[in-house]
Amino acid sequence: MSQPASHLFYQTRLRRPLLDRAEGVYLWDVEGRRYLDASSGAMVSNIGHSNPRVLAAMREQMARATFGYRLHFENAPAEALAARIAELCPGDLDRIFFVSGGSEAVESAIKLARSHALAIGEGSRWRVISRTPSYHGCTLGALALSGYRPLADPFAPMLREMPKIPAPRAYLDRDDLSDEARGLRYAEMLRDKIEELGPETVLAFIMEPVGGASTGALVAPDSYYARIRQICDEYGVLLIYDEVMTGVGRTGTFLAAEHWGIVPDLVALAKGFGAGYAPLGAVVAPGRLVEPVLDAGGFPHGFTYAGNPLACAAGLAVVEEIVGQDLMANARAIGTLLKARLEELMARYPFIGDVRGKGLLLAFELVADRRTMAPLPASLNAYLRLVDLAYERGLILYSRRTRDGIEGDHFMVCPPLIATEAHVDEIMTKLIESLDALAAELPIAVAA
Repeated sequence: MSQPASHLFYQTRLRRPLLDRAEGVYLWDVEGRRYLDASSGAMVSNIGHSNPRVLAAMREQMARATFGYRLHFENAPAEALAARIAELCPGDLDRIFFVSGGSEAVESAIKLARSHALAIGEGSRWRVISRTPSYHGCTLGALALSGYRPLADPFAPMLREMPKIPAPRAYLDRDDLSDEARGLRYAEMLRDKIEELGPETVLAFIMEPVGGASTGALVAPDSYYARIRQICDEYGVLLIYDEVMTGVGRTGTFLAAEHWGIVPDLVALAKGFGAGYAPLGAVVAPGRLVEPVLDAGGFPHGFTYAGNPLACAAGLAVVEEIVGQDLMANARAIGTLLKARLEELMARYPFIGDVRGKGLLLAFELVADRRTMAPLPASLNAYLRLVDLAYERGLILYSRRTRDGIEGDHFMVCPPLIATEAHVDEIMTKLIESLDALAAELPIAVAA
């Protein structure tokens, strides 16, 4: 495939075909090839592409106003979307601060947490504990929270790195503990870290309730979630859920937190919130955190496009589509089916070591030895090769390195929430073809 020279540059020199159009779960390039979007882009296109009701809402708003600066005007789409999000979120999460994307949402959450600490006279609290591996965004503040070396190491001298505890990767453990005991053991690592740092210095703990690209749809043992909430409450530490990838229905509930009955203190939303129709994200907070900040003089933070009327009109239409079409129920049903079909592959391919996730946030991991979960040699670059093999067959997957970004290979299989059983069949047919091709190329013996 030859393409003309481009003035654009991205992360690498990799070139892909020129996009022509997209509809539903499919995209077409300018040569007419069709691709099934089995990763929803970067787990973004929750309602699929070119939804006519969302496009109609955007056209209607475009005819009225596409921009009104937040310090000059309030706007109806932002007000309506904020009210709808407050209605759908659990507990006292009823105050919304809009941003343009996930990194901005995480930055805003930790700044709001810090602003609240200052407002209530707890200025000694500034440390935000996170997990490793993890990924919370590409800005310097969000990157300081991330435990993903390839993206963070180049900028280490520019970061004020935050403390971390191990992510609850219980599937890698080889011990005699029950899942419940493992979950509690990982949770207690937070308590130990708070004590080590000094509780008076710890502001917040941030976590993805279901892992994203850094851990490949990691789900902790159930016991982990409630214990983390208890520890945060014990020490007055704010619990921040990064639901940039998991939120707005992706896992089968509006927030993934709802699977465990947890109400975080702050939530970061993006990705499926705008669902690819407009750049959109938000921080969701309770009034008990927001009001002291406003009383102390305001939140010294913001973005030019915060609460943009066009983006909010798109976001409101996306949310109404998810609720009105009962796409969260579909995510649960189709996610259960897809996960079962992925698990069946383990009998056919001994190098698939684990399948995990919730709803339509799913992943599988490749290993050299399923008994020890030793990763494939990093030099094979299997996480890139399988994506290319699938792409050649019209299937789009999303991959990352599993083990701190340095080695290991996992693949996200996260089609839009509108996916059907027929789409699952198509995904599996193309995925099996791709895995067969990869198996033929692997230069090592793999153990069952």
